[in-house]
Amino acid sequence: MSDLNTTRDTAPRQRRLFRRGPWENAATVLIALGVLMLMQPFSAWLYGWSFGVILTGTLGFVVVSHFPE
Repeated sequence: MSDLNTTRDTAPRQRRLFRRGPWENAATVLIALGVLMLMQPFSAWLYGWSFGVILTGTLGFVVVSHFPE
């Protein structure tokens, strides 16, 4: 009986964690950060990591687009 209550208590928490809106916003911010890193003229280190940041944000956005609203 305690397993049933545990499952019932965690289900709404998991649904709230995997909502699309906040995760899409985070992925969009990550993509924008990568673009800014790509366009800045000051640091070769930032430029070097910009592609990875853009790629991570894009893949995150693709995954998150399948989350429920």
